[in-house]
Amino acid sequence: MAKSSESSANELLRKVRKIEIRTRALSHQIFAGEYHSAFKGRGMAFSEVREYQYGDDVRSMDWNVTARLRAPYVKVYEEEREMTVVLLIDISRSGLFGTAMKTKRDLTAEIAAVLSFSASINNDKVGALFFSDKVEKFIPPKKGRSHLLHIIREIIELEPSSDGTDIGQALRYLTNAIKKKCTAFVLSDMLDVNPDGSPRYEDALKVACNRHDISVIRVFDPREQEIPSLGLLNVKDSETGRTSWVNTSSRRVRDEYSRWFADVADRERKLFNRYQIDSVDIATSQDYVKGLMSFFGRR
Repeated sequence: MAKSSESSANELLRKVRKIEIRTRALSHQIFAGEYHSAFKGRGMAFSEVREYQYGDDVRSMDWNVTARLRAPYVKVYEEEREMTVVLLIDISRSGLFGTAMKTKRDLTAEIAAVLSFSASINNDKVGALFFSDKVEKFIPPKKGRSHLLHIIREIIELEPSSDGTDIGQALRYLTNAIKKKCTAFVLSDMLDVNPDGSPRYEDALKVACNRHDISVIRVFDPREQEIPSLGLLNVKDSETGRTSWVNTSSRRVRDEYSRWFADVADRERKLFNRYQIDSVDIATSQDYVKGLMSFFGRR
């Protein structure tokens, strides 16, 4: 038992180290500058007081200093570079699906690590919120390598105590837990819809994006978009546990599923456009570097 436990711990450390080496290098060599440009500090911090110059905004006058020195002085502000970044990471059972180079959860782990290291290079605090159909764990924002490695370990190792997905619950927790405006990334397959295909999380998203800068990175597998013709299959829903027989040889069945998936994606895009939320879709079959670069470039 002790050897097995030690072996598991060593395997976890190897996985963490492998992700750290790859994603830290990408963050330094490729993403740091793009991230810095895309996610600038939104606030203005007080810098100094100086004498009034022609053209200065009178609303910046420091009346206390002006009265004391009997000469006009103004307050000078500079852009507040340091930000708080929170990763909302979907660890529901559907993330274990993958038919290409990796599972959705493997891809999510690497993207989350890249964002963490890029934020760290930018001197930002990083936190993580892990969710299924409830908040599984919240790691408050901090700085430091050991803190980032803690987040990566949890991405790899944390097992959900519940199987479903509730993005709205995660967004509501973020709104309540982080009072100051932050930059938040939702990393999920975003498959959390009502029976009619509309997103279940719209109300929570509307509230959260009024307080925070929300971006969505949707991770998906190409096989989720359409069903291949493989005959009669017994299909199991990884989150509800329900099984059903599906005749994948039927053109009608395949077309209906493809239309449903396309409709869900279309509703999602319209929702993000409505609330001016930046998003990017990244497949398990593609190199996420290009997807993230394109995403940063559109900011």
